[in-house]
Parts: sequence; C-alpha cells; structure tokens
Amino acid sequence: MAEEKRKEEKNPDEEIRIGVFICHCGLNIAGTIDIQELVEFAKTLPDVVYVKDNRYTCADPGQDEIRKGIKEHRLNRVVVAACSPRLHEPTFRRCVAEAGLNPYLFEMANIREFSSWCHSSMPKEATEKAKDIIKMAVAKARLLRPLEVMEVPVTNKALVIGGGIAGINAALDLAEMGFKVYLLEKTESIGGHMAQLDKTFPTLDCSICIEGPKMVDVGRHPNIEIISYADLLSVEGYVGNFKVKIRKNPRYVIEDKCTGCGECRDVCPIEYPNEWDMNLGVRKAISVPFDQAVPLVYTINRDYCIECYKCVDACGAREAINFEQQPEEIELEVGAIIIATGYDIYLPYDN
Repeated sequence: MAEEKRKEEKNPDEEIRIGVFICHCGLNIAGTIDIQELVEFAKTLPDVVYVKDNRYTCADPGQDEIRKGIKEHRLNRVVVAACSPRLHEPTFRRCVAEAGLNPYLFEMANIREFSSWCHSSMPKEATEKAKDIIKMAVAKARLLRPLEVMEVPVTNKALVIGGGIAGINAALDLAEMGFKVYLLEKTESIGGHMAQLDKTFPTLDCSICIEGPKMVDVGRHPNIEIISYADLLSVEGYVGNFKVKIRKNPRYVIEDKCTGCGECRDVCPIEYPNEWDMNLGVRKAISVPFDQAVPLVYTINRDYCIECYKCVDACGAREAINFEQQPEEIELEVGAIIIATGYDIYLPYDN
C-alpha cells in the first residue's frame, strides 16, 4: 500500500478517471430534484468517465455498483452525491477501499440537506443548485491525493475548559477513568450558573446541594487539577498532542497558604457589588464570591482595595497575602480538550 502511494505521488500527470454516483435517497432527493438531469450534467464534467444513479446508494446494491464501477471503468476518484458526509462518508470510504481504491480518493456531495430538503418547494432551482454542488465535488476530487492512516503518540491528559456543571461532570468522568485532568475556569470558583440557582427542575431540589458535593469531589480528586481565575491564551497542535498556554491572574493571595478561614474578610472595611449574585448583594474587597467556593481561596479586588493592610494583620503568621503577586503563564501538554464554556445571560441593558 505504501509503495502504491509513492507511485501515485510521483505521477501527478496520471489520467484522472472520476466516477459519479447519484443517490435518489428514496424520495428524499428524487422527490424534489430531477435525477436524470443531474446524471446528464455530471457526464459533461471534466475527467468524469462514469455516472450511475441508484435508489439507495448506501445500501448493499448501491455499494456493489460503486465497487463494480471502480473495477470495470478503472476509476481512481469517486464522488457520491447523496446525503450528509457526517452520516455516510465512513460507509463509502470503506466501500471504495474494498474495491482497492485509497479511501481518501473519495469525495461526497451533499445534495439532500443542502438542496432537496431546504428547497423542496422549488424543484427547478434545487436541481440547479445540486448541479453546482456536484460540480464542486468533482473539482475537488480532481485534486485529491492518496493518504495513509498513521499512528502518533497520544498525551494521556485532558483539558476541560469551563468549570460549570458540564465541565465538572466531564472532569470527574475522565478522572475516574484514570486520566489526568486540568479543569480551567475563568472565574474565582468552579460551579458556573448552577451554583447561582435556588432550585433545579424537575425535582426543585436545592441547586448547590446537588452541585456542592460534586465541586468538593473535583477539588479533592487526585487526578484533577483546578486552574481557576485564569484565561486561555493559545492552543497549538493536533488531536492527541496539544500545547496550551494559560495565564493565571493574580489573586494577591497565595493559594497554598490560604486556609479559607475568612478572618481577612471580617476585618476588611470595603464592600462592593457582588457580580455572582447579579449585584443584588455585596462582598468585601477581599473575599470569595460565595461560601461554597472551590477552591476556597480568597481574592483581593484591587479596584476597590484601599490597601489598609488590615487583611495582612488578620492573616498573621500564615502570610498568605501578597500585594506584589503577578500574572503567571502556564504551559500544558494535553491529548484532548473538552469545551464546556456553557452560556451567558443576556442583559437587556448591554450595549
């Protein structure tokens, strides 16, 4: 197979022989589009040497027609005009491979979702659009080159972006499978919107009563590292091997030294609106957004802090307060990334 690949790559001037197979998909396509008109049109396209229509190309008889066409007409490119590649592209790639053709010399034209279904009331226009879709697929097929599947080492670590209930469950599931998981959260605590709710449908249970234990499980799990109050800067690489840059924003409180006792909050004289409860309540200039926060590490808001240093005195020998703390860049290598960034609430007074 590798030798054949090298020969094909060394011979870019080979004769391109394209076969186009057009599917009726029952009446899903044929009920709107003029299939015979598509067949005659496809025959006029450059390098197309064989055109065949089938009632159901994905079924065994339809796949037999593809294999037969490849062998009898010496096809070295195949285009199937049918449904979505997400549905049957793997099916047709296996089919052409069974006929001895490199599976990546196959191209699919979606004339069902992109033409017949969305233009069912305009059959003439749908047929013309289907012609264009097939024409584009044939043009792309002429440029295809054989590819080979290769195996690469995979980093057995995962990054979950977003510490809401979806990210929490994803992190716990992966961690229970034995994978190292980094849970990235842009705010001070994981929990997301669910932690803000009073009750959850349909049982009307206390929201934090359900999510709180999961948050604690995440914080204590040996395979999960929470990176909160941080921003994602960049992602490079490919599936299995990603390099990620993250910026941890300064809390002005040293995480390893903070015990979450709250003594600093008690002596802080400054209050400001708490975004966590939609500014309906207040929080201190050094505080956590809510009492069940994970990690339970306090943060100083320098926009409101008057630097009275009462928090430093209250912290005492623990020495967890550091007004000189700077942003920290972290580089991670992970094999998989799960995006669980959730939703945001639309506020009608936003610009």
